[in-house]
Amino acid sequence: MTHFFTSNGLPLLFVVVLLESFGLPLPGETALIAFGVLASQGDYSIAWVIALAAAGAILGDNLGYWLLGRIGGRALFQRWRVLRRYSDRVLPGAEKLMARHGGKTVFFGRFVAVLRYTAAWVAGIGKMEWWRFLFWNALGGICWATGVGLASYYAGHAAGDAISRYGIYAGAGIAALTVIGFLAVHYGKKRLEERL
Repeated sequence: MTHFFTSNGLPLLFVVVLLESFGLPLPGETALIAFGVLASQGDYSIAWVIALAAAGAILGDNLGYWLLGRIGGRALFQRWRVLRRYSDRVLPGAEKLMARHGGKTVFFGRFVAVLRYTAAWVAGIGKMEWWRFLFWNALGGICWATGVGLASYYAGHAAGDAISRYGIYAGAGIAALTVIGFLAVHYGKKRLEERL
């Protein structure tokens, strides 16, 4: 798997993040994390990883804003009955949210999986001014790429150091602790919901 990423290079990261930001269900954030880890191992420059992920996020969101939001708009949602019912129920509330908190929604939407690609559409449908959208979108894309890229870069360094220092058992221990932590959070949340 690592060979696939290293042989296809950074253009793959740019395209995956761009298409996810446009609206296709692709693992853009996962790709950024993978390339951040590869950068920590010396395969890529972390500066290039961050720059290309941010550029892909900004360009993809702007394509979604214009093509799916401003130009396509509600007409795209009215074409298919399933989408029409969904849009009639969800879009009015989303448009109100965008009118009141558009900048914050676009910025923080970059950090939430579903909002990562839908916030741009709704901003376009809601006729948010493009310059305002571009500012918050660029700020969110740069902060997201920098934060996720650097976190994965330093986590990759730490994991690599632990494995080289303590052997493969450290990697297995880290993986086991991650799984145990995930299960504890998942089942703890379930039990809390049952009590309420």
